Amino acid sequence: MQHRYNRSPGQRYRCEQYIPYLEKDGFECVYAPIMPTEQEDKDFYSAGNYFKKLGLFIKGAYRRWQDVQRAKDFDIVYVYREAFMTGTTWFEQQMKKSGAKMIFDFDDAIWNFDVSEGNKALGKLKRPDKVNEIMAMSDLVLAGNSYLQQHAAQFTDKAVVFPSTIDLDYYKVPPRNRPRNTPIVIGWSGSLTTIEHFKPIVPVLLRLKEKYGNKIEFRVFGVPTYTHPELGIKGIQWTPENEVQHISLFDIGIMPLPNNEWSKGKCGMKGLQYMALEVATVMTAVGANKDIIQDGQNGMLALTDDEWFDKLSQLIDSVDLRVTLGKAGRKTIEQHYSCQALNNTYVGYFNKLIGQ
Repeated sequence: MQHRYNRSPGQRYRCEQYIPYLEKDGFECVYAPIMPTEQEDKDFYSAGNYFKKLGLFIKGAYRRWQDVQRAKDFDIVYVYREAFMTGTTWFEQQMKKSGAKMIFDFDDAIWNFDVSEGNKALGKLKRPDKVNEIMAMSDLVLAGNSYLQQHAAQFTDKAVVFPSTIDLDYYKVPPRNRPRNTPIVIGWSGSLTTIEHFKPIVPVLLRLKEKYGNKIEFRVFGVPTYTHPELGIKGIQWTPENEVQHISLFDIGIMPLPNNEWSKGKCGMKGLQYMALEVATVMTAVGANKDIIQDGQNGMLALTDDEWFDKLSQLIDSVDLRVTLGKAGRKTIEQHYSCQALNNTYVGYFNKLIGQ
């Protein structure tokens, strides 16, 4: 792992929520982040601070070297996305040599170049195609969707599709006792990185604001620095404790994405969150979104600005449609995208790997 426990959405939804199930089945799990403290995390993602970042690289490399030394004591080494943040695969290679089985898990098209805003100057240290080498040496590859699995299949025959999932014990649908005539909330949830995917939908939201006026309200959850005065948006800070509370206040949840190769690798996590809380969901018709949503049955899909405007208008105009799609969305999560439904499959991969 790169981040401390309960810090990264990808880590939470891909593996952290399955640790209790593994432990219940008899596994002893040891969590090993590169950056275990909140301050290290802030320093790494801030702009500049190159001397501090050099120190983080050194400390991170030392921590990974310690992990290599103890890898022989484990039956399985689990790697989420990469063992180290630069272009090297040395740490994965040494862990493989330890004799432990290796599971590699990824939920984005990470073979394409992508770097956080605060670290663009350090982008030359990354080597995105190293992921292909890691796949080739792994004993099992967990790919978040079929597009990712198809890419992995070029390098290994041990890749399976395992979707990102929701913990329904945490994502409990609260009572909806909102007063009549309150604005219909159209909400987006994300991070400082993914806010770039929200910005292109703004012209559509402005058209909706012109059409519906004070009947609607817009919210951005997870990026407290984002503002849009014309839409009345002041971003809301994310915490693990307030996540369900704020998303459940949405009447309509949106997940716009660009139609490109990177988006084809996305696993629809924002949409899954909305659907789990019975929020009527509209997603861009790209990648895994088209597998998750059956248009008009458990949510809606849109591609062009006019489609977005039309689908959102339908939902604004009909509370019955919002309720129907919201409940169908929750059922989809319960059956196909929850750790309650898939924990036996997940634990089964680990048992099969060690011959149990």
